[in-house]
Amino acid sequence: MGKFITTTFSPPLYVRSKLLCFSLLYLFTTIFLFLYVSLSRNQCVFRYSPFDPIQTKLFSYPSSYGEHKYALPTHRSSCSSPLLFSDYWTVLNDIQSILSDSSSQENLRYINGKSESFGGNFSTQKRFSYFNHSNIDVEVPCGFFRDFPISKSDRVEMKKCGLVVASAIFNDHDKIRQPVGLGVKTLETVCFYMFIDDKTINSLFYHNVIPKNNPKDYRVGAWRIIKISKSENLYLNPAMNGVIPKYLIHRLFPNSEFSIWIDAKIQLMIDPLLLIHSMLVVPEADIAISKHPFFVNTMEEAMATARWKKWGDVNGLRLQMETYCEHGLKPWSSHKLPYPTDVPDSALILRRHGLRSNLFSCFMFNELEAFNPRDQLAFAFVRDHINPMVKMNMFEVEVFEQVVVEYRHNLKKIETTSYEKQEEEQKQETLRTIQKKRRRWLDHESWSLKSSSCKSYLMDMWS
Repeated sequence: MGKFITTTFSPPLYVRSKLLCFSLLYLFTTIFLFLYVSLSRNQCVFRYSPFDPIQTKLFSYPSSYGEHKYALPTHRSSCSSPLLFSDYWTVLNDIQSILSDSSSQENLRYINGKSESFGGNFSTQKRFSYFNHSNIDVEVPCGFFRDFPISKSDRVEMKKCGLVVASAIFNDHDKIRQPVGLGVKTLETVCFYMFIDDKTINSLFYHNVIPKNNPKDYRVGAWRIIKISKSENLYLNPAMNGVIPKYLIHRLFPNSEFSIWIDAKIQLMIDPLLLIHSMLVVPEADIAISKHPFFVNTMEEAMATARWKKWGDVNGLRLQMETYCEHGLKPWSSHKLPYPTDVPDSALILRRHGLRSNLFSCFMFNELEAFNPRDQLAFAFVRDHINPMVKMNMFEVEVFEQVVVEYRHNLKKIETTSYEKQEEEQKQETLRTIQKKRRRWLDHESWSLKSSSCKSYLMDMWS
């Protein structure tokens, strides 16, 4: 019997090549759409091209120090205004070119002299009289009416810095965290300075982050540590002492062209050169700061400050708001300024130092000394009343959450000395005295609208 030969039909070679091409096209199209959707809907940070980051860790912390404990989660899945970065090398060249040509910077003239407080403790009328700075020869109050207690060697180094990233830890309230994603030339261009007090440096000694036999120049990874000596020149409140480098950074670093302030509770995740270029240089802004994640107008923030006991002197908060309303504070919805909110999240502040931004920083510091260190409360009033007006880049909260990681404050304290315990007890007693005088100021019904300077503000806010 003959055998049947079974033949299997196979498409010609050119047909198979077409199928392969269609398959590859489908694959690449799918990958492209996946990346496009992922980046455009869920991410806020775009890079035009990759750059060469520093791969190794800047510093290895002892296990007891707990660098990355208590991170706060974020839940935002969309972004309306992504942050675009130019190529790292292009940014580096642009920034270095600006730093080399700093002759165009307009300098303020500051009032010198001695006073009972570091900031001069000026009256309301006196502070507000400087807001219209039409004459550049007029000297303005800007702190430093008492000596700032740092070493001469630190002062010399700080004068050399053209672009600074600064932070501060007082009362051992936070951890030192290293910046992430730095380019290979960034540490040659950017200075990182961390201001700390005696209690914080004792904690660093305790955890062996800094050796005790180290002479004077302390360094922790990228950060140069600046120890602020205990002095009667400073404030009793550690938060107010932290305001000095936060808002008078242009005076501590007089030759800096740019600065980035980061609260110690956050970790920088993007190269500072890219942030400065994208947020200040490209939009030609004086200051870049994030919008507040929850509140839109100042009164909301003031009431939340009272309700959550972020500041104990509630009568002082009310006096502050009444003062601002009396002198022209308005809800954001009732004026025609190009800002979508009056309340910032001031944990990250980028500045291009110059006449406008320096004026804003000086006047902000004066308000914080006059009332309290809650800088969100004075922000809108100072921004809207100074002349020349500062050009503000208020970016989305989603962008903030992409460029930094936020952590909880340090919860585990080291044992304190008897002197420190006594000092802390005195502070707590003062706080209890303030709270005894607390009056109810947690909702709009507690306001006497007939006698309040904020009547129009409150009526507008609550419709």
